[in-house]
Amino acid sequence: MTKQTIRDLDVKGRKVLVRVDFNVPQTAEGEVSDDRRIRSALPTLQEVLDRGGSLILVSHLGRPTGDPAADAPFRLDKVAQKLQVLIGREVTKVNDTVGPQAQAAAKNLQPGSILVLENVRFNKGEKKGDPDFAKQMAALADCYVNDAFGTCHRDEASMVAVPEQFAPK
Repeated sequence: MTKQTIRDLDVKGRKVLVRVDFNVPQTAEGEVSDDRRIRSALPTLQEVLDRGGSLILVSHLGRPTGDPAADAPFRLDKVAQKLQVLIGREVTKVNDTVGPQAQAAAKNLQPGSILVLENVRFNKGEKKGDPDFAKQMAALADCYVNDAFGTCHRDEASMVAVPEQFAPK
């Protein structure tokens, strides 16, 4: 298969699932202390928006343990807020990765809209490369773009199994 870039993809009117690397440093209060990774994704995100697509963003943050109280700092709320400031348009964040809340939000996306899913590592299917989890995540969108080059070495669902769902059969 020939290498493609975001410019080769027809995104008009389509929901684009973008794996981003928003694993950013935070202050003790949970504020983003270095937004370089978010800013690095802006050209890709803006390309989709400028060409009439909508965005569903998937990222990890930290190393959640499964304990809701201990994992609270790893929620993507503050990251979504920082993205909203940097991109200059409304960003919706849901507390779900593939469940009913994520499905409803994705279904209702309009061209030019941005949806941030909850930390993908909150779902055990991510680390296991679970094909059922991957199918559910892929079903949220029409196409997939990888902008998380710093995580390409990982054998996780959002890096391997989800893009496989979009591969030509």
